[in-house]
Amino acid sequence: MSTLVIVESPTKARTIRNYLPAGYRVEASMGHVRDLPQSASEIPAAVKEEKWAQLGVNVDAHFEPVYVVPKDKKKIVTQLKEALKDSDQLILATDEDREGESISWHLYQLLKPKVPTKRMVFHEITSEAIKSALKNCRDIDEQLVRAQETRRILDRLVGYTLSPLLWKKIAWGLSAGRVQSVAVRVLVNRERQRRAFHEGTYWDLKSTLIPPTSTPGQPFISILVTLGGTRLATGSDFDPATGQISANRNVILLGETEALALTERLSGKTWEVKDLEERPVTRKPAPPFTTSTLQQESNRKLRLSARDTMRIAQNLYEQGYITYMRTDSVHLSDQAITAARICVEQLYGKQYLSPQPRQYTTKSKGAQEAHEAIRPAGSTFRTPQETGLSSRELQLYDLIWKRTVASQMADSRQTQITVQLQVEDAGFRSSGKRIDFPGFLRAYVEGSDDPEAALEDQEVILPNLKVGDRPECQNIEAIGHETQPPARYTEATLVKTLESEGIGRPSTYASIIGTIIDKGYAQLTNNALVPTFTAFAVTDLLEKHFPDIVDPSFTSKMEQTLDDIATGEASWLPYLQRFYLGDKGLETLVREQENQIDAIVARTVELENLDAKVRIGKFGPYIEVENGDGVVTASIPKDLTPADLDPQKVETLLRQKTVGPDQLGVHPETGEPIYVLLGPYGPYVQLGEKSEETPKPKQASLPKGVTPEKATLEMAVGLLSLPRTLGVHPVTNGKIQASLGRYGPYIVHDQGKEGKDYRSLKAGDNILTISLERALELLSEPKKGRSATNSKSKEALRELGAHPEDSEPVNIYNGPYGPYIKHGKTNVSVPEGTSVEDLTMSTALDLLASKAESTKSSRKTSKSTTSSRTKSTAKSSKTTSKKK
Repeated sequence: MSTLVIVESPTKARTIRNYLPAGYRVEASMGHVRDLPQSASEIPAAVKEEKWAQLGVNVDAHFEPVYVVPKDKKKIVTQLKEALKDSDQLILATDEDREGESISWHLYQLLKPKVPTKRMVFHEITSEAIKSALKNCRDIDEQLVRAQETRRILDRLVGYTLSPLLWKKIAWGLSAGRVQSVAVRVLVNRERQRRAFHEGTYWDLKSTLIPPTSTPGQPFISILVTLGGTRLATGSDFDPATGQISANRNVILLGETEALALTERLSGKTWEVKDLEERPVTRKPAPPFTTSTLQQESNRKLRLSARDTMRIAQNLYEQGYITYMRTDSVHLSDQAITAARICVEQLYGKQYLSPQPRQYTTKSKGAQEAHEAIRPAGSTFRTPQETGLSSRELQLYDLIWKRTVASQMADSRQTQITVQLQVEDAGFRSSGKRIDFPGFLRAYVEGSDDPEAALEDQEVILPNLKVGDRPECQNIEAIGHETQPPARYTEATLVKTLESEGIGRPSTYASIIGTIIDKGYAQLTNNALVPTFTAFAVTDLLEKHFPDIVDPSFTSKMEQTLDDIATGEASWLPYLQRFYLGDKGLETLVREQENQIDAIVARTVELENLDAKVRIGKFGPYIEVENGDGVVTASIPKDLTPADLDPQKVETLLRQKTVGPDQLGVHPETGEPIYVLLGPYGPYVQLGEKSEETPKPKQASLPKGVTPEKATLEMAVGLLSLPRTLGVHPVTNGKIQASLGRYGPYIVHDQGKEGKDYRSLKAGDNILTISLERALELLSEPKKGRSATNSKSKEALRELGAHPEDSEPVNIYNGPYGPYIKHGKTNVSVPEGTSVEDLTMSTALDLLASKAESTKSSRKTSKSTTSSRTKSTAKSSKTTSKKK
């Protein structure tokens, strides 16, 4: 007999197996084994006729959830039950947070063990941590389970009650969510601010000064800050609603004319240093990572989405490289502090250690989850180079390692230097910064990949000036500035805002942001989350009819209540009854409001300073305008955002629909007109007009960043001539072409039977002028990311060997949806949680055989269905004939 240990994933199972005594068997549940029904087909027949069946929660009987085992988990549950028969003890070792506790509880309910059962928790997978956890097993925490269940039920009630209303009133497939809808409103409000923003213009002077001959040093920059003793206006002095200087601001606003005149007046005049101030500044290191700050920093530094960050961090945790990655705590254990301080002393020297060990306290609202920050696992920290990791796993581990080590380093000591200069009645200022001791900045600079380079960039060295010095003006110029609208949210800034407002929990932000993008509420453009017209329509409806659902303070209080349920300070059932069934409960509100919501109004997005109506249609947003001949509609391009839709763009879209597109000119060879148009995927050029003879005239998208106004006839002719043949490859004699695709400009090398090899062009490359030499240079570089689409023309991640049946290679490749195994024409994904390095030929053969069997089975089913239909049809025909 043995002890059965159940964890969530095969990777975690493999790692933990190394640290358990003999007689312990570790199996994986592959995540959740039981949940509320996800579709109508999963609803049990016994409750299918109940009015609450679609919710999966019996709201009439104390909100009792209906749990089902998903189809893809039934085999796993059966295997776990079989494994339990041979065991005399069960240990549930799922993650230590609420979700992990919930998985353990569901496993216990499903398996119904008749042997002693224990709950084992740990926040890192190391030998020491596992041994300690085995000695300190406990029972399942029922309060934690109830809190998670209440959270799950609450999310289901909100989502499954409001989403059908959005389908009826706006568009099919939309969704509402307890946290998701608030996050969408945050994005929409920022876009509203951008739309209401009015640009302001101001000017100042910038001078380049040379220190006096008695003072060595390089030329330095000085900026005009006062004129006649009055401060010069800067961007912060403008009212964003008007584009004018805010009331009660005693400042001078320089226009272009005044700035140029002042430049002339000050030329050749004497400059003098009037004041010099040196102010010491101390910077302390940031605390170690929490879930939220890791998502923010990896988005800023590595351009990783929150979803990718959590997926990679999960892999690192399960392989034993870092501690548990879902945590709100910045606390470090004594063991971790010692390990970090050893790293500092060994790598940077004793002088870089903080005088005393640093301990941090958590400040975020409702902090909960695990009890330690995210850090390298173990009592000694492996340096990134010692891990053997690669690619994004290495980058994320490196980030976590540096942040943890830096948290135990000395403060950075800097000196801020300000020099005030006077020339006639104009006051100028020069600012410098000297790093006296880099301290923790030697290891970690927020937002920078290279600490040493960042240190150089941070220093601004000024000459060693003194009061009374008279530097010489080398150059003075007038500089114009425009105020900028509020920046759109990135994933990093949205996560920071949600956490600071207490909206949701950091462990859920990755999936929430993913849903916002997947459901079409926002587009990710240059790392910014840009809300769509659909987001505006949904937010408008919820604000008018269900204001609490999108109120950040209401959602924050809800989170606090859920935390109180976890600690036993609040009761779950009265809260759910009040929220859903009360006089002002959600069910009552939806019933009352549904008939008051006009679908046409709900699908209309009201935008200030725009006469045209924007509506959400079956195929996306469109403009609707009435003219003398009736109603004219025009689709809105996908890349045209609510903040950027102005009367001029409306006019262009409508003119294109009613009058026809703008003509750039005539093709020099064919004599056909070339038009520039706005389509659903952005601006493009078209050769000739659509007609019965030419239903699909040649079209080409404008390159990224090129607006219709900037398009030229020469550019259009070049784009319409694509693909360009650049020549042949010197090795393969294969044709090399340049063209423009959905993901931008690229080159392609036709390798014949070996397939085609693609490369994206880089910044600075021009699709219309790129040479064969440059194309060969790009083709010689290794592939990155999604461009590697053809497994024949890309390098395998691993070569497992020859297949025993046909001697064809069995290799593992990286695809757009993760690693996969390829043998001949059969592809099968590497199971989630299984690392490429650990996959054996035996496992690969089993997976390939299973895939082949399922393919044959589906073909037989299809053939059988077709045959039975044919027989049925024939039988029906005979019967009909007899009746006749």
